[in-house]
Amino acid sequence: MELTLAIFLIVAVISLLCEYMDASIGMGYGTTLTPVLLIVGFLPLEVVPAVLLGQLAGGLVGGFFHYKVGNVKLDFRQDENIKTRLRALGYMPRSADSKVILILAVCEVVGDIVAILFAINIPTLALQTYIGIMVLGIGITILVRRNRESKLSWKGLIGIGLISSFNKGASGGGYGPLITGGQIVSGREARNSIGSTTIAEALVCIVGFVGYLLIKGDIYWTLAAATSIGSIIAAPFAAITVSKVNANKLKLIIGIATSLLGILTLAKIFIF
Repeated sequence: MELTLAIFLIVAVISLLCEYMDASIGMGYGTTLTPVLLIVGFLPLEVVPAVLLGQLAGGLVGGFFHYKVGNVKLDFRQDENIKTRLRALGYMPRSADSKVILILAVCEVVGDIVAILFAINIPTLALQTYIGIMVLGIGITILVRRNRESKLSWKGLIGIGLISSFNKGASGGGYGPLITGGQIVSGREARNSIGSTTIAEALVCIVGFVGYLLIKGDIYWTLAAATSIGSIIAAPFAAITVSKVNANKLKLIIGIATSLLGILTLAKIFIF
């Protein structure tokens, strides 16, 4: 499809809105932008790399501003206390947010590999139903427990990270709402969860985009530029919004959004 100046600007604005939503509540960029671009008339192999690059650009800029306004605290220096316990087993950064981002990135690699090996044997209907029920369940759990304080469960976080990554690798969806909502259910604050998800998704998009670049080669760069420009413009405003909203209200918004995504996923399977 030819990308005229008018369509370029429209794509940039839509990408801006999607990135603002994604970096504000931790979900919705690819889920919303991909079908919209397909409806406009772009081909799937034109859309997917453009969406990946847009989310990569928005995620990196959004992550920087989440850090600057205090939504996340990043310190990737070696945690000497953990280093002593790990000995030669590996590296772990100092701050809790940095640890979460590293764990989610590792889980993404493991989850994708497992998905590639096993997802072909799972019926599509069963997989989509399972994702819908899980997303809805996490949304309801957030709403029920939004006023409670709970201690971060690292085991729960790793479990959510692996499941979410498997879902994304097997079906292309279910990552953002599960990662953001799962962190909150595991005991993370809403602001930290959103900021960590924004950065973790950017890291995931690097792998995906480079893969398309190496395998496909001919990326629709003009379309990718439109999605990236919109995402970059939106990212700082989203981070500032998160820093200003009351934590309990933020949990309420995320709980409602996650529950609605779960309901829509199930409705799409069994009704539409």
